[in-house]
Amino acid sequence: MAKAPPPFPDRHLPDVPVEKIPASIGIIMDGNGRWARRLGWERIKGHTAGIDSVRDTARAAAELGVKELTLYAFSVENWKRPRAEVTYLMRLLRRFAVDERPEIERNGIQFRTLGRIDDLPDSTRNELRESERLSVDNDGMVLRLALNYGGRTELADAARHLAEEAVAGRLDPASIDEAALAGALYDPSMRDVDLVIRTASEMRISNFLLWQISYAELVVTDVLWPEFRRENLFAAIREYAGRERRFGGLVTG
Repeated sequence: MAKAPPPFPDRHLPDVPVEKIPASIGIIMDGNGRWARRLGWERIKGHTAGIDSVRDTARAAAELGVKELTLYAFSVENWKRPRAEVTYLMRLLRRFAVDERPEIERNGIQFRTLGRIDDLPDSTRNELRESERLSVDNDGMVLRLALNYGGRTELADAARHLAEEAVAGRLDPASIDEAALAGALYDPSMRDVDLVIRTASEMRISNFLLWQISYAELVVTDVLWPEFRRENLFAAIREYAGRERRFGGLVTG
């Protein structure tokens, strides 16, 4: 039996109509290293501190009724970082997958990963997959971690899959359209993202969800990720709610 999400009677944002709450949010979590260096610590301390931000932000998003929250946790380019830092990040991800299971269950969250997960270390990958399995029947917000992920890589992988299907005679190349490409992405069930939040003042999207954020609103904050909390999420949503989304068209009336 599917597990119903817990009720959240207090939406915390009485000044934002329910229909203005973004259904899908993506966050580029930046500033962990800068936060740690500012305090005279090693960069890895910032990654550990960022877990608290993940927990509070995910909990707040679920309370608001957000349907999907996707966090950019580790990109395909991040393998270029120092080996010790990458090793630490993989261990941290493994620990996160285990330690957050009670929180995921308590909030009825569906936990998913996005990216080339099979290339992660076995111990990390196995714990992430187990968290996915344990939460598969939950009916609450979808929480995705984009891991070993790159927007261009995802599109290239999707194109390769469609090409293989065409060569095998299972797909007519003339039938390939936007829907076919979307169906070949890592998670075809993923909604288009309404709001992208970038922390640490960086004005770029860093190869994040290139297909899914085509018409997303972008909000950049100077807050470093380890300091990001629900109040910062609320501020971004308020800014989003005040914008006029046109999706390439013109406003009439």
